[in-house]
Amino acid sequence: MKKMMTLFGLVHSMIAILFALGAVALIVIAARMGILAVADGLDLPQAQALIEAIGILAAAVVAFQIAETITEEEVVRDANISAPTRVRRFLSRFFVVVIVALAIEGLVATFRAVHEEPEQLLYAGALLAGTGILLAAWGFFVYCNRAAEELEPDAMAEAKREDKKLDN
Repeated sequence: MKKMMTLFGLVHSMIAILFALGAVALIVIAARMGILAVADGLDLPQAQALIEAIGILAAAVVAFQIAETITEEEVVRDANISAPTRVRRFLSRFFVVVIVALAIEGLVATFRAVHEEPEQLLYAGALLAGTGILLAAWGFFVYCNRAAEELEPDAMAEAKREDKKLDN
């Protein structure tokens, strides 16, 4: 069983590295888009290209955050995600980045639709509405999970101690 857990740690490490490499590639792409847009001038098409580059950077942040979460939770801590405190913390870290990225992507889509393809405005609105629903669901989850955490204060104290270990 110990060999199996070591294998899981290695696989999680490899997945985290791939997420990080994907994020770096997205950063390079966004930087290139931004540089080319500014080099072409400072008009509406360049502004749209910069906004799209920001959307790509948001996706890079999501990829980096996932890599960091996998590394901290599955490799460094080798955490058991079954405790309510762990579940809330893990999902919160993930959802905050995904929601921000989706909101930015929705704004990029809205900007593009308003200026180029008005028929796509419905899809941009649906993306933003879905993001809002996801945000509300996450808030409800945190609210409901808080009561479960009060039943196990030791788990919260342990999680805080582990955070201090990671900071050192």
